[in-house]
Amino acid sequence: MDLQNFPETLVQNISDAIVVSDADGVIQFWNSGATRLFGFSATEVIGQSLDIIIPTNLRKRHWDGYSETMKTGKIKYGAGDLLSVPAIRKDGQRISTQFSILGLSDDSGKLTGVAAVMRDVTEEFEELKNLKIALAECRKARQDQTSKP
Repeated sequence: MDLQNFPETLVQNISDAIVVSDADGVIQFWNSGATRLFGFSATEVIGQSLDIIIPTNLRKRHWDGYSETMKTGKIKYGAGDLLSVPAIRKDGQRISTQFSILGLSDDSGKLTGVAAVMRDVTEEFEELKNLKIALAECRKARQDQTSKP
């Protein structure tokens, strides 16, 4: 087994999306998992703003947090934390994503970008939402039955 090219092979071909953006939120790296998840090729997105995958109504919140992170060098979500947010695919479909992020720093320790490892959790999110609705309906039906004389 030759492990010499393993890191590059893993990052490029893992099924999870790996997206790296610089301090300005410009996409610098996009693996094949990102292509599968979002529908854009690396050629289409390298050099583009992360806005390409951020729903319009969430952009201000995203950029406020991103700017603060770059300014302070402190990542709010790290050390194994998972963040769940909606995203947009090339075809305009809104999906639910879950991801972890890693800050990327230069030799002086200054934060220069962020790497995100993302996956589509739309099915799980919808299933959980439907289960919560069904549970609420069951609780209401039970409450209605117990309150009858």
